[in-house]
Amino acid sequence: MGAFEALLCRLWSRLTREQGERHRSQALQASLAKLNDGARRQTLADRLADDLLGQSAVMSSLRQHIIRAAETQLAVLLQGQTGTGKDRVARAIHQFSTRSKAPFLAINCAAIPEALLESELFGHAKGAFSGADKAREGLISQADGGTLFLDEIGDMPLALQAKLLRVLESGRYRPLGASEERCADLRLVAATHQPLKEQIKHQRFRADLYYRLGQFPINVPPLSERRDDIALLAQAFITAFCQREE
Repeated sequence: MGAFEALLCRLWSRLTREQGERHRSQALQASLAKLNDGARRQTLADRLADDLLGQSAVMSSLRQHIIRAAETQLAVLLQGQTGTGKDRVARAIHQFSTRSKAPFLAINCAAIPEALLESELFGHAKGAFSGADKAREGLISQADGGTLFLDEIGDMPLALQAKLLRVLESGRYRPLGASEERCADLRLVAATHQPLKEQIKHQRFRADLYYRLGQFPINVPPLSERRDDIALLAQAFITAFCQREE
């Protein structure tokens, strides 16, 4: 009986050591994979520095967030002051995503009257309204497989917000005057300088749309938070101006 117990103890000890070695090996492999993935992301972020200028810590962080966002299929909400370059961030997300070979389409929701904005986004069937003498594809259809950038989403009328929410939830939409629904596979990036949470309190923006858009929120920093980049930006603007005026 004693020999049998000793054998069991040796087997148990051996099994424990093997399990420990497997766990250590798995932990090492996971660490190496994480390190390699981090290095890959940093390389991609460094490539962004040619387009999104800045050596400050906030710009380095922004570029890393862009790469992480690009790796997902989540809707992205860009928030920041006017003139911070939210359109460039949106294009960078598309450029580094798996949808980069598909279309990137953009529209400024504040620059188009409500009556035209719906047609621009969803398209319309022939005869849908006065002057619609032929069917027209909207941006949602044109961006199928790619990325649709909605700038100044905070200015979108509430009625259109509800229709956009349905596209995000189901991937389906109906052009104006059409009898059948269509499907769209697109990545949505939205941007605004407005405080959307305040808009929600005043019932000017839908809370459900806000949370659907903000699956991957990114704050684009103002120049006041990146003063170290001013000299670099000024030199880039001067160089670009001189090239245009040659």
